[in-house]
Amino acid sequence: MAVFVLVHQDSYHDSVLLMRLSEALRGVPGVEDAVVAMGTPQNRALLEAQGYPAAELERAGPNDLVIAAKGGPGAPRAVEAELARRLAADSGAAGEAGGEVRPASLAAALESHPEANLVLISVPGVHAAREARRALRLGRHVMLFSDNVSLEDEVDLKREAAARGLLMMGPDCGTAILDGLPLGFANAVRRGAIGIVGAAGTGIQEISCCIHRLGGGVSQAIGTGGRDLSEAVGGLMMRLGIEALAVHADTRVIVVVSKPPAPAVAEQVVAALAAAAKPGVVHFVGAAPRAGDPVRGIEFADSLAGAAEAACRLAGVPDLASAAPAADPARIAALAARLAPGAALRGLFCGGTTGQEALALLTRAGLEVRSNLHQKGPLRVEGVAPVPGHVLLDLGDDVFTVGRPHPMIEPGLRNERLAVEMRDPGVGLLLFDCVLGYGAHPDPAGVLAAGVEEARAAARARGGEVVAIASVTGTPSDPQDSDAQSRRLEAGGIVVERDNRSAATLAAALLARIG
Repeated sequence: MAVFVLVHQDSYHDSVLLMRLSEALRGVPGVEDAVVAMGTPQNRALLEAQGYPAAELERAGPNDLVIAAKGGPGAPRAVEAELARRLAADSGAAGEAGGEVRPASLAAALESHPEANLVLISVPGVHAAREARRALRLGRHVMLFSDNVSLEDEVDLKREAAARGLLMMGPDCGTAILDGLPLGFANAVRRGAIGIVGAAGTGIQEISCCIHRLGGGVSQAIGTGGRDLSEAVGGLMMRLGIEALAVHADTRVIVVVSKPPAPAVAEQVVAALAAAAKPGVVHFVGAAPRAGDPVRGIEFADSLAGAAEAACRLAGVPDLASAAPAADPARIAALAARLAPGAALRGLFCGGTTGQEALALLTRAGLEVRSNLHQKGPLRVEGVAPVPGHVLLDLGDDVFTVGRPHPMIEPGLRNERLAVEMRDPGVGLLLFDCVLGYGAHPDPAGVLAAGVEEARAAARARGGEVVAIASVTGTPSDPQDSDAQSRRLEAGGIVVERDNRSAATLAAALLARIG
C-alpha cells in the first residue's frame, strides 16, 4: 500500500471545502483513506500520528494545502486528478452565487454593502488578525470565525475593539444571535428580554434553546471565543459584552456562560455583571457550584438548563416551571433492569460545552469518567485509542476532525466512533447530545438513530442490550424542527430527555442503580 503526502503551496481553502474534498478523495477507486487539510503545526502532528511521513509533512506551512492519502500503486495519480477536477469545479462555482459576483476583499464587500455594521471573517489565521483589524478601523463589529490566531493578536484586537466601543467576537467564535439573526452554529429562538454573553458555543445554544422552551426569549447572544476568560485575555470581550447589554433597552436579564475561567478573571466578570445593575446569572461550566450574591443581584447556576430557568424567572416569564421534574424511581428501575450489573457508559458528544457539562454532572455524582475534556490527570484520554471503564468523548476535538467534518455538520463521525466503542462487551449505557440549528446537519437524529440500531445489533449478537439516552438542543423553529427530531429519536428506541442536564442526571442515576 502506498502512503503519500502531496503539498500545494500557498493554496488556502476554507474548512467546509476541505471536508468535502476529503470525503470525495476517499471515494476514489484504489484509495483507502484520504485527508485534505491546511498545513498547520497541529494538523501536521495529527497526520503524523495517523502514520503519514513526518519528513513530507514538514514541507508544508500553515497556508499550504496538504493531501495525505493511502492506497494502491495508482492512488497518487488518481488522487491528483480528482483533486484538480474538484478544485476547478469549485473555482468556477465560487465566482458567482445566485447570479451575484462575490466580493473578493473586505473593501469590495463594504463597497457593495456600506450599511453593514458587522463583518464575519473566516480566512487563514495568519491573515485573520489583519482583516479583523481593518474591519475594526472601519468602524465595524467583528465576528472572527477563524482559528489559529495568536494569543498576542487576540489581545491586541480586543483592546483596540474595546477602545473603539466595538464587539470583537472571537477568534474561533462559532455562535451568536444579534438582533434576532443567528450567526454560525445558532438556533432560531424567540426574541425577548434575556441577553447572553458566552465563551462557549454550544453553551449559548443550550441556554438559548432552554429559554425558548420555557417561554422566554433572547435579546442578544454575544460569543467571545473560548480564550476570552483566560488570564492573558482577561475577559476583555466578556466585560464589553456585559456593558453593551447593560445599556441595551430590551435586555432586562444578563446571562454569562463559559468554561471555568482564570480565578482573577472570574471575579472581574462577576464585578462587571454587578455593575450592569441588571439581574445577572452566571454559569461556569464544569466549575464547582457556588452560592449566589443577592446583594449584587447575581445568581450562580449549577447547569446550563439551570441558568436558563433562573434567567426566565428573573425576567418574569409567566407560568414558568422553574425546576427540573423530579426523578421517577419506577422509570429508573425499569431502564436499569435492561442493563447488566456494572455496565459501562459511553458518552459521545458533538458539542464541547454540552460534553463538559455532562462530564461535570457525572463526576459530581461520584463517577470516575475518562474523557478528553479533562485538562489533566489520570482520567484524561489522549489520542483516539479506545480505553476501558466509563468514557465520555468530545468528538469535536481536533484529533477526531482533522480532514473530517465537525460532528455537528456530519454526525456520521459519531456513528463510526460508536461502532469502535461497541467492541467493548462491557458497554451498556450510551449518552448523546443532538445539536440542531443553522449550520448543523439536516437530520442528526436520523443519523444517530441508525448508529444506535447498529449498536443494539452488536450488543444482541453477544447476548446483551444497550440503553441509549439523548437530549436535543434546538427549537421547533430550527431548520430540523426539534419536535420532529425528538420523535425520530424516540422511534429509534432512544430515551429523550428535555435538556442536557436531565440526560446526564438520568445516566448517573442508572449507573448508581446497577453499581
